[in-house]
Amino acid sequence: MKLNEIADKEGATHYAKRLGRGIGSGSGKTGGRGVKGQKARSGVAINGFEGGQMPLYRRLPKRGFVNIFAKKYNVVSLARIEKAIEDGKLDGTATIDADALKAAGIVRRARIGVRILGDGEVSRKLTISVDGASKSAVEKVEKAGGSLTVSTPAAVEA
Repeated sequence: MKLNEIADKEGATHYAKRLGRGIGSGSGKTGGRGVKGQKARSGVAINGFEGGQMPLYRRLPKRGFVNIFAKKYNVVSLARIEKAIEDGKLDGTATIDADALKAAGIVRRARIGVRILGDGEVSRKLTISVDGASKSAVEKVEKAGGSLTVSTPAAVEA
C-alpha cells in the first residue's frame, strides 16, 4: 500500500448539496425551500402559530393545578428493600434509613426525604427509620416483627 493509494471507504464521504445554482441542478431557484414566504426566509420561529386563528393551546380549557407546596419524597417500596437485602446490597440487620438506601443505590438523589410504600411482602424483621410511610407499609413491617419509625422531614433549603 502506498500513500497515493489511500482512500476513504465507498460511501464514507459525500459532497454538500449546492443550492441555488440554476434550475438544471435540481435544487436551484428556491434551493429546496419550496415557494416564497416566511418559511423560505431565515430566522423563522412560528411554532404553534395558526395564521391568526386562536391557537389550539389557547382554545382548550385549563384543568387542575400544580401544588407548589407539595413535598417531594423519594418513594421506595418494601419489595425493593426486600430485593436489595436478598441481593446483598442492603444490611437487613442494621437500621435502614435514607443514607443506607442511597449507599445501596435504591435512592439516587436525596429529596425532602424517603417514603416507604407497602408494595411487596416482608419476610424478615426490619428496623426502618424514614421520613414517611404508608399505613400498609407500617402494618407489614410490624407484622413481620420489625419496627418502622417515621421522623419529621427536614426543611428544604432554597
